[in-house]
Amino acid sequence: MEDVTIKFVKENKAFSGVLITLIILVGIVILLAPIMIYIIEDGQVGVKKTFGHISDEEIGTGVAIIIPFVESIEVYDVKTQEIGESSSVPSSEGLIITLDASVLYHLEPTMVAELRKNVNANFKDTLIVPYIRNEFRDTISGYEAKTIYSQSGRKEISNKIKDNLIQKLQSRGIIIEDILLRGITLPQKLTDAIELKLQKEQEAQRKEFELLAATKDAEIEVERAKGVAEANKIIADSIDKDYILYLWVQGLQNETSEVIYVPTEANLPILEATRLTE
Repeated sequence: MEDVTIKFVKENKAFSGVLITLIILVGIVILLAPIMIYIIEDGQVGVKKTFGHISDEEIGTGVAIIIPFVESIEVYDVKTQEIGESSSVPSSEGLIITLDASVLYHLEPTMVAELRKNVNANFKDTLIVPYIRNEFRDTISGYEAKTIYSQSGRKEISNKIKDNLIQKLQSRGIIIEDILLRGITLPQKLTDAIELKLQKEQEAQRKEFELLAATKDAEIEVERAKGVAEANKIIADSIDKDYILYLWVQGLQNETSEVIYVPTEANLPILEATRLTE
């Protein structure tokens, strides 16, 4: 009986040891689970590092499992992102112009690992922003302030900055989508001078239009006068002695007439204002 009891105690201790070991293992797994499992969402890619070595392949959307303390994953957003930039840059005349802009870009998903190998994890501050600031300065310095102030000038500058940034950054996996110039602030005196110049130009255009309209009106009056003169000439040419005699006869027949045409010996009329009586 004593031997059975001793045996049971020994077996119980062994079972307890296994159970404790299992509990410890489960606990470790639970504690390490957040470190072992990564979830890559849509619009993201992961870059795996093994003992500091960066993998050549990106990890796509889904669940990724790593070995704790040996491997790690850096997750990068490849959706469209915005960089707001405000810079004070000189124009071609040396005037300081404040430029507020937005740069829209995204990372090329298939080039993130290569980019990470060559640049630290903070791509924006290390690579993109310096290029943007440098390009703004180089581009603006080639334009006069009045051109920068105009709508067409802004569009041209925006396109030029975009093309140059694409040329410099696209090969590195940074895709520039658009450059939006939100605002351009010139020195106040220059702004007033440009607005005055534009006002004068608009006034000159208005006066030119008025002159053109007046010229057209004068031409219309001349043509109208020519028409009246031609009509008078036609009427004058149509009046002869027979027509005047006809009018005289008509006047005699009309009892209400107050004017009588009296033909003379030369067959030319004289007018006698004689009021007829009943």
